[in-house]
Amino acid sequence: MRNDAKKSDATIVAHDETFAYGAIVPPIVQTSLFAFENYQDLLGCFRGENDLPIYSRGYNPTVREFEKKLAALEDTDDARALSSGMAAISSAVLSQVRSGERILCVRNVYPDAYRLFLSLLPRFGISVDFVDGQDLSAVAAALPGTRLLYLESPTSWVFETLDLASLAEMARAEGAVTIVDNSWATPIFQKPCTHGIDMVVHSASKFIGGHSDTVAGVIAGKQDKIDAVNAHVAPYLGGKLAPFEAWLLIRGLRTLPIRMAQHDLSSRIIGARLRDHPGVTRVYHPGLEGRGQLTLRGCSSLMAFEASERIDIPKFCDSLNMFKLGVSWGGHESLVVPAMAALEQQGGPNSAQAFGVPAQLVRLHVGLEDVDDLWEDLSQALAEGGRQ
Repeated sequence: MRNDAKKSDATIVAHDETFAYGAIVPPIVQTSLFAFENYQDLLGCFRGENDLPIYSRGYNPTVREFEKKLAALEDTDDARALSSGMAAISSAVLSQVRSGERILCVRNVYPDAYRLFLSLLPRFGISVDFVDGQDLSAVAAALPGTRLLYLESPTSWVFETLDLASLAEMARAEGAVTIVDNSWATPIFQKPCTHGIDMVVHSASKFIGGHSDTVAGVIAGKQDKIDAVNAHVAPYLGGKLAPFEAWLLIRGLRTLPIRMAQHDLSSRIIGARLRDHPGVTRVYHPGLEGRGQLTLRGCSSLMAFEASERIDIPKFCDSLNMFKLGVSWGGHESLVVPAMAALEQQGGPNSAQAFGVPAQLVRLHVGLEDVDDLWEDLSQALAEGGRQ
């Protein structure tokens, strides 16, 4: 599937060949099944001798257009779109591990992925251990006997950046497959497979969609890895992406480079101002942490800060006007969610402390509103939260 004539990210997202009837936007092929011209075409399709669509759970032309664009952006062989980020994570993982095998996962991983690894996979005889992904010696010591090394860079909540190239090399030497969640950086700011990673997963609901109106996931990677997802997992778990959602994601991709540039700029401004605020003890932002960004070519707008003990977190949250209290991120709107509330979920670990996250941690998604208006909102809420 891969197009050897590599184009820039801006061209990939903005340019298409024309479609049926001269349309410049991919049609929404809203159908559950496809008919064949003749018996031979039908037989050939079931035998794998042609790539004609059969049923939209497996192949849909609109979804395929999104998959091709995402694979080109990630500079990978192919991609598979699914119904959510967790569908992408679970499908990618289950395509590579079997009962009796072991996963090594970095700490501070996305909480629902953590719960999947800790609560569900052991039922199928798959063991999972956790390690500090920044400590290469610790990873090297834990890797022997591992089938899969699961990564995020930056990691959830505390945004630790990882040396993906070194981790991929170490895993390859041990015969382990590597998967990284690239939702935070997007392929605009990080292309993990160009650094040796085998598979990339995204919650496409976030920056890729960009409008907070779509739930979707996608896996990109080497052809044999995507073939394994398509042959052994996706048809049976049924987490297919609908054509309308794929159409919305293609629309989101059109402006992804422009949006990410603005998110980067705005989050650095907000992060620097928070760092200088007396009510803030630390800002978690890869662009402001003073460490090398390794494989990152920019920073997205998801960050966190640790408020001082004198800040009442619930009062701070309730004093905000522009920042909405809500989960997810990556859309046009600015969001805030405190760790003490967001990690209190039923099932599995259920507190900020259980995840190793400070209780006073507040996660921010800096949207596309005016940055000075956003700062005015944050500063007044911090003032209200500090009043006893």
